[in-house]
Amino acid sequence: MATLLVRNVDETLVQSLRELAAAHGRSAEAEHREILAKALRKPKRRSFVEILMDMPDVGEDADFDRIDDGESSHVFG
Repeated sequence: MATLLVRNVDETLVQSLRELAAAHGRSAEAEHREILAKALRKPKRRSFVEILMDMPDVGEDADFDRIDDGESSHVFG
């Protein structure tokens, strides 16, 4: 395993790391590893169903009904 040394980190960030680590019941070093791993892992590929489920509810189906204004027949020729 490699070693990573981070210099000149603001003390408030270090304190926040310690508090977060304590809340998760692990050392600051373990918390730091977890944060780095989450930030740098490739994102999990979501399924089509998951993407659809994340879409916001933006209205009723009737809001998206096609309006026949007679011009649609001229679209392709």
